[in-house]
Amino acid sequence: MLEIEYEFREDDLIHFNEMRFMRTDEYRNQIKKNRWIVPGIMMLIGTFYYYYYADLKATGYIMLVAVLWALFSPQVIMLNIGRQVLKTYTHKERKAMFGTYVLTIDPANPNHLHEKSPSGKNKMAWSELVRVDYGKGYVYIYLDLATALVIPESTLKRGDLKAFAKQVEKMIEMHG
Repeated sequence: MLEIEYEFREDDLIHFNEMRFMRTDEYRNQIKKNRWIVPGIMMLIGTFYYYYYADLKATGYIMLVAVLWALFSPQVIMLNIGRQVLKTYTHKERKAMFGTYVLTIDPANPNHLHEKSPSGKNKMAWSELVRVDYGKGYVYIYLDLATALVIPESTLKRGDLKAFAKQVEKMIEMHG
């Protein structure tokens, strides 16, 4: 019997949604706009100020704001995504979502992945699971294309995550 125990936190939920968002075209377009177009327009305004008003101080401020905008806009976008994600859940839903999880692969009941979480006990059929992905410091067991069990390596309390993930992959292939 393979079993892991880990803690799922708000940071992990935010990380998962940020990772998914960074793969979208919407994110790429926002980054392009906020990194190049807006600072470019600001630079043109700064150049206009310099040539028509010979105001070097105002031009310097405008250029500084343009550079800072280009550097920090991706972080601001991600911070906003994190806030939006947390707003979609009520306090009761968050309470049932965050906390200690125990995932078990039981040879006595080989058709399901067993989950014990703050919301209770669940069984997930292997045929309903989509895939296992690996990220930097995380393992994701996808329940569908947009939902996953997010397992952070840093909060693993018990078990061998790599062996567990490999076995989950085998079970999904076997029953898929």
